[in-house]
Amino acid sequence: MIDIKTFEQAEDLQIPRRVLKYVLLFCTSGEMILSVDENEYTITTNSVLTITSGQIHFIKNSNNATGFVLEFTYDFFCKNDNDIELIFHNSLFCHFAMNEVIQVDDDKLVVDSLQLIQQELIEKPYQYLISIHSRIQLILIEINRSKIKLGEEIYKPDALFLHFLEAIRGNFDKNLSVAEIANIIGTTEAKLNELSKLHCNKTAQNIIFGLIISEAKRLFTYEKLSVKETAYALGFNDPFYFSNFFKKHTNISPKSYKEKLVQL
Repeated sequence: MIDIKTFEQAEDLQIPRRVLKYVLLFCTSGEMILSVDENEYTITTNSVLTITSGQIHFIKNSNNATGFVLEFTYDFFCKNDNDIELIFHNSLFCHFAMNEVIQVDDDKLVVDSLQLIQQELIEKPYQYLISIHSRIQLILIEINRSKIKLGEEIYKPDALFLHFLEAIRGNFDKNLSVAEIANIIGTTEAKLNELSKLHCNKTAQNIIFGLIISEAKRLFTYEKLSVKETAYALGFNDPFYFSNFFKKHTNISPKSYKEKLVQL
């Protein structure tokens, strides 16, 4: 539900891993290179990197880096629509592989909050989970303020749209249609298409397709699944149909993509 550790304690980050938690890495000194899905990011003193639930990530290189790794589940943090909007405000924890390193302005607030979260998890005082939730809110607000001070455009997504993205991520194995997802989250296809156009200038169906392709690449790259295994894992009954789907959206066949991975 919620966990925090130092870089030194994060031994599980030495090899590629995926967790169904939101991961925040804050560097207090030194420098670290992290691999997230198909990209690499360098975090330095007083910078932060956020990783969304399900993304493959690991430490590729560390140059005397110190800091914290904070992990928490969607269910722990997202108590209401305000929480949902905050966690994705300004593309934090973005589902679309748009991770970025952000230089934090008030690093003392972030470090103090992380240390207090660490302390509360050890001591478990009265209503400590409520307190931790509030401290995570403070950290995310400070990250957003830092982005805005750098002249970043303010992006505030709609909570319903984020429910849509979470429903896709949580049901890859069912290969659900837009209509089925709309029914799960209590809305309509028309509304999902409206929000998808507003936030991404894409149809809801194309957003689903894009997230499926990203997941397929993770299964090929890090879980070493075959084309057939990946097809079934993503709810495709016909591996041949899945292969055509993958090639249509990436301009490369699954077989060729896997061969390219071997050569890297």
